[in-house]
Amino acid sequence: MTARRRLDWARDGREWPHRATSSFVTAAGLRWHVQRTGHGPSLLLLHGTGASTHSWRDLVPALSQHFSLVIPDLPGHAFTDSLPLYRLSLPGMAQAVAGLLRVLDVSPALIVGHSAGAAVALRMVLDGAVRPQGVISLNGALKPYGGAAGQVFSSMAKVLFANPFVPWMAAWTAGGGARTEQVIENTGSSLTPEGLAYYKRLFRAPSHVGGALGMMAGWDLTGLNRDLPRLTVPLLLVAAERDQAVAPAQAERVAKLVSGARALLLKGVGHLAHEERPQETIDLILAEGRRLGLLGEKGKAGDPLM
Repeated sequence: MTARRRLDWARDGREWPHRATSSFVTAAGLRWHVQRTGHGPSLLLLHGTGASTHSWRDLVPALSQHFSLVIPDLPGHAFTDSLPLYRLSLPGMAQAVAGLLRVLDVSPALIVGHSAGAAVALRMVLDGAVRPQGVISLNGALKPYGGAAGQVFSSMAKVLFANPFVPWMAAWTAGGGARTEQVIENTGSSLTPEGLAYYKRLFRAPSHVGGALGMMAGWDLTGLNRDLPRLTVPLLLVAAERDQAVAPAQAERVAKLVSGARALLLKGVGHLAHEERPQETIDLILAEGRRLGLLGEKGKAGDPLM
């Protein structure tokens, strides 16, 4: 495959959020960009497809007062190396993140995953790679596309990823301001100019676009859904009322598969709810940490879906 221009830390990361907490770690055959800060029980934050560590930027100051945060760029995203094609699958991604945690000597007490990051978190738990006391899924992309549509989507993603010119074209197209704003708007979210600027920077990089396409190309949630009923770790499923990327009803459907799982609905926000209203997400994470006995007193947040 033709080499794809990477984001350069010295150039593109000069003003990256929480740059002082960043380091580069070699694990699972990849060079990872990881941010670590805070004190307390270990909290792993996993972003979704097409995002990066930047998506947690407004949560870090508050959460770091209660948790030791571990925030990686997932493989192929932002400043982390891409996985080879034969490892581009949900289990492959989960194994890679688990390998990173081993090198870091981190056993997360709580994992928060956004969108596809939630699927990675749950796959790691189900495979026994991590044993957290709880998992929070933020607009988790946990249900497969049904029938022929899902097969066509997967096939198209594979074809697009395999074509070295597609990420260049996609990056060139999405790098324009109006195009990036349209991509974000299509998720049901509305971001600040600062938030949009980070996505514009990412979408201009063919390596990042290729990483997102590769993640989609290898994504198959059938096995995850088959295995979810044997999940024994407490699971909180957070949905967003205006999410146009993952239907809010998915949280209810997944909750029915997992004994003891709970579903909450955030009103008036879309797929990037944690970037739109970070304080609301901070509150629910802290409340869940208290409920699990990680932080002390019990707390609650959100409106119950069920």
